[in-house]
Amino acid sequence: MLSKQQLDQFSRDGVLLVEDVADQTTLAVMRQALADLVDKSRPVTQHNAIYDLEPTHTAERPRLRRVKHPHRRHPVFNNFARSEPLLGILKQLLGPDIRMHSSKLNVKSDDGGSGVEWHQDWAFHPHTNRSLLAVGLMMEDCRMENGPMLVIPGSHQGTVHDHNANGRFCGAIDPDSVPLDYEHAIPCVGKAGTISLHHAFAVHGSANNTSPFPRPLLLYEFMSADNWPLMGVSDLEEFESRMICGQTTYAPRLEAVSVRLPLPAATNLGSIYENQTQLKRRYFAPADAKESA
Repeated sequence: MLSKQQLDQFSRDGVLLVEDVADQTTLAVMRQALADLVDKSRPVTQHNAIYDLEPTHTAERPRLRRVKHPHRRHPVFNNFARSEPLLGILKQLLGPDIRMHSSKLNVKSDDGGSGVEWHQDWAFHPHTNRSLLAVGLMMEDCRMENGPMLVIPGSHQGTVHDHNANGRFCGAIDPDSVPLDYEHAIPCVGKAGTISLHHAFAVHGSANNTSPFPRPLLLYEFMSADNWPLMGVSDLEEFESRMICGQTTYAPRLEAVSVRLPLPAATNLGSIYENQTQLKRRYFAPADAKESA
């Protein structure tokens, strides 16, 4: 359970780290499941419903940016979302009725694994109220040199920022146009088994992995069951299957929330990595790219 101090910190900063949420046995099963998924990606040559590939991916050296919907790929990822102590923490922050919005596993391979530009999760999927947060499980020790997630404290208390480029959604904030305290972002670093929690409005991003150590981060988004997506529900049965505890409801709770619809749709449809290719001014561009710009 979170202490009052931890709850106050999350309310103030919009981000919180909690150690020892996953045990070593669970982490070992997750690592093997990921290794198997990476191995099965060898013949894959294009992004698909399971894999988002690094540009350097080959059959001889498979490299992934992301495994999509890992809770559908192996039971360990589905079970963890419904396990203690995670479930107890979520109930403190979201209440007794909770639905999973999505899951993803950002692999961030060693020696160049792709970073992610500054963004807010809310920009991709606005909802009827603010009860929406992300959980990131560090499957390996996370250090500054392997590109940890960085979260700007207090940014969850503001508005949703413009995530468009050239008139279309690109899933990223132009750092020159949106003045935020990027230099004082909180790094989500810690030992394997630690989780990060960040609010859907919190501005966050990460640099490329320049180390010889991978940084697999298992990410879930959870919301109160009375929080419904403004872009609609295309498959009600699948939507209801993501209830992780409590009772569903067909009476959404409405709040006066800041909303920008992710429209017109991104030119490069797909994961956030593809969306963000349209952003010209990049904060996390590799040093050599910045020098040549």
